[in-house]
Amino acid sequence: MRLTAALATAIALCGASFALAQSATPDPTEPGFRALYKELVETNTTLSTGDCTLAAQRMAARLKSAGYADQDVKVFFTPDHPKEGGLVAVLHGRDPKAKAILLLAHIDVVEAKRADWTRDPFTLIEEGGYFYARGASDDKAMAASFTDVMVRYRQEGFKPRRDVKLALTCGEESGSAAFNGADWLVQNHKDWIDAAFALNEGAGGLMDASGKHIYLGIQAGEKVYQDFRLETTNPGGHSSRPVPDNAIYHLAGGLTRLASYDFPLQMTDTTRAYFSRTGALIGGETGAAMIALAKDPTDRAAEAIVSRDSSWHSMLRTTCVATMLDGGHATNALPQRAGANVNCRIFPGVSVASVKETLERVIADPKVSVTVSGELSPTPAPPPLSPAVLGPAEKVAHEMWGDIPIIPAMSTGATDSRFLNAGGIASYGLSGMFSEPTSSGVHGLNERIQVRALLEGREYLYRVVKIYSDAK
Repeated sequence: MRLTAALATAIALCGASFALAQSATPDPTEPGFRALYKELVETNTTLSTGDCTLAAQRMAARLKSAGYADQDVKVFFTPDHPKEGGLVAVLHGRDPKAKAILLLAHIDVVEAKRADWTRDPFTLIEEGGYFYARGASDDKAMAASFTDVMVRYRQEGFKPRRDVKLALTCGEESGSAAFNGADWLVQNHKDWIDAAFALNEGAGGLMDASGKHIYLGIQAGEKVYQDFRLETTNPGGHSSRPVPDNAIYHLAGGLTRLASYDFPLQMTDTTRAYFSRTGALIGGETGAAMIALAKDPTDRAAEAIVSRDSSWHSMLRTTCVATMLDGGHATNALPQRAGANVNCRIFPGVSVASVKETLERVIADPKVSVTVSGELSPTPAPPPLSPAVLGPAEKVAHEMWGDIPIIPAMSTGATDSRFLNAGGIASYGLSGMFSEPTSSGVHGLNERIQVRALLEGREYLYRVVKIYSDAK
């Protein structure tokens, strides 16, 4: 989950001091990881000109070089999407009855134009303590780290109790315009990825401007993306003879009512823990309001304070907002049609049908139709934050960074975890990668990640996955 502006400011002022991890000796496996990461990042995997299948093949070659048998490494794609393939691999465990652990990361990236970037977006540049490139953070940092975990375990002869599975997929960044490998696996080859739970992107850690680690996040649940089309039609007529029955006015009235509507406040165990722990961390009026709201979600005074921040407001409810408009056919004619796209981010477990019903009720105009636009999104309930998941995450974090808090989070965006959760595979966001309260360029220009943050995250995932995979 990305840091909100209010939380960044509050933490920057709090002056808390936490332990820093220190590396006593050089890691002999680091050069191999750097080479793997560089190869993956420099393989263009944009939808327009890239090739996810090639990236998957290159990672498959590295796994096989580490000793994986051909039958344990699969590169998959479909005939109609030959460049949008992915990879699944497995490290077999000792107990065939124990359910696996799945490591999921997407290898496709957002488009990047060389003319807009300071550096070539598809050449990995290390500069000033940062790696710069498209995908340096989102999500090839985790994809490379997970692949590296599989390589290291194999090379050192580690035999976990349960299988460790890896899935590198394409399509997360492209929406319905592309083939989504995670969804395809759930629908067509769930046996390849079935697991007790999965680790995916979706949460990181925060460090302050001086490099001190403040907290580590773990995501459990996320809101779901769904578009709706609002439309009204009318016989129209000559603009010199206007009448109240106007398509644009009907649409505008409905949108105005929607603009002033807030969906009801909701909480999960994850968001309740998030507000409670974050409130204790930042203190002050806002922190006290967060703690109060976690204890009593009906506390309207506390809600008003917390909702001053748009990210926290969104974390408390389903949100729907108009994002596009169209209407009319001539400057001198009454409009025969007017429409709008309303983008909703739906709270976990809330159905698309119920959101549609709410939109119709709030718009309150039978002349404005509301229809689901685009693919129908799954809306699974959030996975539980059980001690079996949270315990190892906290243990390794405290070993590496001292007594920092672990803050559960629910993303207000969406990742491929929505497909896994809907398919019965509980999916959690956990990376061990920390960022500062400044822009990382993810989805924008000059994307970057701290070299230190990447290497620490790589080590964190290596340790925590080992615990998960060997647990009873």
